[in-house]
Amino acid sequence: MTSREQRPVVLDDLSRAIIEQLQEDGRRPYARIAEAVGLSEAAVRQRVQRLLDAGVMQIVAVTDPRQVGFARQAMVGIRTHGDTRVVADALAGFEEVDYVVIAAGSLDLLVEVVCADDDQLLDTVSRIRGVAGVESTETFLYLGLRKQTYAWGTRRPEQTGDAVL
Repeated sequence: MTSREQRPVVLDDLSRAIIEQLQEDGRRPYARIAEAVGLSEAAVRQRVQRLLDAGVMQIVAVTDPRQVGFARQAMVGIRTHGDTRVVADALAGFEEVDYVVIAAGSLDLLVEVVCADDDQLLDTVSRIRGVAGVESTETFLYLGLRKQTYAWGTRRPEQTGDAVL
């Protein structure tokens, strides 16, 4: 089954509570999570593993690019011709690219790049323009960050999935 064919997973209240605990602190001990959500430590450990195995969540360290030496971030909007998916896959292979989304509207792709400086950004955008199928680009420089959150995992969309975690 491809990712397009996968049905959403329905999260029960306990799984949502566990995810919220881990979003606050990805290193929070299972014993503390268990106490907060009213389960045993073993039950929390099993649920976390099922959420990880199902691809519902990842536990990763997120860095601030500026704090680790990357002074320039930008979103590059791209118009393509031909198969946009092929272009998206090619751009996903760029080391400087950390986000690629196929979009609908005036832009076919949105690509976030993280670079050390303006010279590296210029080089990266030039390389993007050289990818077969790229018709044009528009670069949006990040001047400031006001919000970055990953909390959608516990919001409640209309649930239609089969699997309950």
